[in-house]
Amino acid sequence: RFLMIIFIIDLSVLICRNYKGDVDMAEIDHFLPLLMQHEEEGLLCPVLSHGNVHFMWIKHSNLYPAILTEQNINNSNASLVYSFLYKLVEVFTEYFKELEEESIQDNFVVVYELLDELMDFGFPQTTDSKILQEYITQQGTKLEVAKSKVPTTVTNAVSWRSEGIKYKKNEVFIDVIESINVLVNANGNVMSSDIVGSIKLKTMLSGMPELRLGLNDRVLFALTGRDKGKTVVMEDVKFHQCVRLSRFESDRTISFIPPDGESELMSYRINTHVKPLIWIESVIEKFSHSRVEIMVKAKGQFKKQSVANNVEVRVPVPSDADSPKFKTSTGTAKYVPEKNMVVWTIKSFPGGKEFLMRAHFGLPSVENNELEGKPPITVKFEIPYFTVSGIQVRYMKIIEKSGYQALPWVRYITQSGDYQLRTNV
Repeated sequence: RFLMIIFIIDLSVLICRNYKGDVDMAEIDHFLPLLMQHEEEGLLCPVLSHGNVHFMWIKHSNLYPAILTEQNINNSNASLVYSFLYKLVEVFTEYFKELEEESIQDNFVVVYELLDELMDFGFPQTTDSKILQEYITQQGTKLEVAKSKVPTTVTNAVSWRSEGIKYKKNEVFIDVIESINVLVNANGNVMSSDIVGSIKLKTMLSGMPELRLGLNDRVLFALTGRDKGKTVVMEDVKFHQCVRLSRFESDRTISFIPPDGESELMSYRINTHVKPLIWIESVIEKFSHSRVEIMVKAKGQFKKQSVANNVEVRVPVPSDADSPKFKTSTGTAKYVPEKNMVVWTIKSFPGGKEFLMRAHFGLPSVENNELEGKPPITVKFEIPYFTVSGIQVRYMKIIEKSGYQALPWVRYITQSGDYQLRTNV
C-alpha cells in the first residue's frame, strides 16, 4: 500500500497527498535534507530512508515525484511503486503536454482530481489517460466534470476501451519498429549487439472488436509443426494489459481487444549478433600545436533496395579545435563546438554505397594539458520497410459482432539505438 505522494520542486514541497491517516506528515521534512545530503556526497539512490520511513522517488525535469512507505522495503513491491510513478508522469504529460513546475502550479485542481482517480486508499486504480480524459477534462486552469457519472469503462473487465465507439472507415495501422544497439571496439570487432523491438498500433475500429495477431514466432511454428521460412526467437516479451496472456502462453496466439487510438501492443528483445548496418572507418591524425585531420568513410551494409534516411554520423573532435574546413562526397558536415563534434548529415543513404567525409581543424599553439577522453563515433539512422531480425506480421484477424470489414496496414522500420563505434585516437 502506498502511503502518500509528494511533489518536490526546486527542493520545496509543492503538493502532498496523504492516502492513509496513520502517517506522520512531518516525515516529509526529512526528505529534502536527505536528498541534498546524498546529492552532495554523490550517493544518490532511488530509495532514501529515515528511520523506518522510506522515500521512493524519481526525477522528471525539475520535479521529484516521490512515494513514502513505512513498510519494510524488502517486503514492498518496489517495481510496482516505480511503475506507478512513471505512469503518473505519463498521465500528467498527456494532460498538460509538458510536466514542469508551471503546469503543476497552474493546474492544482486537475492534479488533485487526477490523484484521487489514480490512487484510492493507497492502491493504484485507473491509470489509463484515455479513460481518465472521459470524465476529467481540462480547460485552462479550470476543472470540468464531463460526466455526472463515472463511465462504466472504469469498472468494466475491458477498462482500456470505451463502449459505443464508431468510425465510418474501420482501419488498423501496425508499426513494427526495431532499434539496433551496437558497440564496436577500436579494432573493428563487435563487442555487443542486440535488437529492441516494439509493435505499435493505431486502431480506428467501431464497437468492441477482438483482434488476433500472428507473427513468424519460432516457438509457435514448433508447436504447430511448421518450421518453413524464417522465424525469430523473441525474449523479454512485454504486452499491453489488453493481451490475453493465458492464450499466448498456451498456443502463442496474441489475442486482444485493442485500446482506441494509439498504443504499444508489445515490446521484445532479440539477443543476437548484429552486423552494423552502417559501417564507419575513421582515420584521425593530430599534429601537435598545428592541426588535426579527420577522414571518415561510411558504408551501407544492408540490402541495395533499401535506403537509410536522415543519417547522422557524429565524430568527436578535440575541445580546443577551431577553424573547421569540410569536404564531403555527399551530404553536409557541420561543426558543433558546444558538443565538441562534427555532425555529418546524409538525407538518403542507399544500401551498398560508400561515402567519404574529410575535416580539417586548427589547433592552438599552446597545447591543452588536460587529458581528454576518447568518446566514440555515434550514428543515427532510420531504414523504412526493413527489419533486421526478419520479424513479420503473418496475419491480423479482426472479429466484431456486426461483421464489418476492416483494413490492416503494416509498416516496418529499423532505426539506430545505442550505436557506437570506438576509435584509436
